[in-house]
Amino acid sequence: MTVTTDSRTGTFVLGVSGWGVLSPYGLGADEFTAGLRTGRDATVEAAKLTDEPVPDPRAYGLAGFRARDHLGRKGTSFLDRRTAFAVLACRQALADSDLVVGDDNRDRVGVVLGTNVGSLQSTSDYSRDTLVQEKPYLVNPILFPNTVLNCAAGQAAIWHGLRGINATLAGGPMATLAALRYAMTMLGRGRAEALLVGALEEYTPHMAWADHRAGVVPATAGGEGGAVFLLEHAAAMRAAGREPAAEILTVDLGHTGGRTDLATALADRVRRVLHQAGVAPEDLTTVVTSGAAAEQDALDAAVGPDASRVSITDLAGNCPTAAGALQVAAVLAHHRGEPEHHGCLSLVVASTADGSVGAALLKGTGRAAHDHR
Repeated sequence: MTVTTDSRTGTFVLGVSGWGVLSPYGLGADEFTAGLRTGRDATVEAAKLTDEPVPDPRAYGLAGFRARDHLGRKGTSFLDRRTAFAVLACRQALADSDLVVGDDNRDRVGVVLGTNVGSLQSTSDYSRDTLVQEKPYLVNPILFPNTVLNCAAGQAAIWHGLRGINATLAGGPMATLAALRYAMTMLGRGRAEALLVGALEEYTPHMAWADHRAGVVPATAGGEGGAVFLLEHAAAMRAAGREPAAEILTVDLGHTGGRTDLATALADRVRRVLHQAGVAPEDLTTVVTSGAAAEQDALDAAVGPDASRVSITDLAGNCPTAAGALQVAAVLAHHRGEPEHHGCLSLVVASTADGSVGAALLKGTGRAAHDHR
């Protein structure tokens, strides 16, 4: 038995009108798509990401990334790495879409990002300064906003002039699915015209050591990156003659409630998602997981061996908060510019060690970049 969260969204379907991604393969959807298709090794020396000692000499990171190189010098001096990721990914998603944001609709366009604890690096550094700086604890007040959970979403909205819904959902590995469902609810109830939705994560020695000490399985090098998707009402897009890059048909989350094991709970969630969309397991083309063993067991029980399986951890490293966004991006990359993949159905699954489970069903269109016909 699983505890189910309210997933009543009727027949509302989300349309992805644009997306941006930052990954070890590079910056942007085209670089991410090319990297996935070639399957090249995306690891770098961890020393290029941090001066601190770390347990693994390799990492899946964006070596050499500097906010000012991509966003300009003005206003970037005090942006932390995760916030800079968010601002840039949102800009990419807006540029990939044909939605024009202006004074007539900016109040109806917002930002919804998933997170775990915000920027762990910023919070840790600021906390450390309160202990080591000269009394009376002369910390730099300009750096304080980076420690706030909603910093990335707020800065993204400010940079792009968006005045609609602005929210941050703390869900760890479930954050992206929670953000997608939140967006489905808000758009379905007419609270917004479009929402930038996703999750970003930075590589930190703190998480690298925490995972190492905890014996996290799979034992994969730490990673960073994430993705943002510009979401609209799919039916409204088509009514206006616009073709989405993909449709998000249904999203569902739940928890074991301590009454069953993780694999069984996730298998039940997958069956529920497929039932809601009227899809049979054999209709699935691709399933993207975070790489957890329980997810493989759940898919064996609920889906079977026919659909191709992809583990995002094998491609982008261990970055659990951003994993869900990168999983969705992997589905979009599979369809990007591939007309033969039009209409293919893909499943994204997520789980946490404490019993949370979730799944989302997507249908791709094979639309090429900037092709909204």
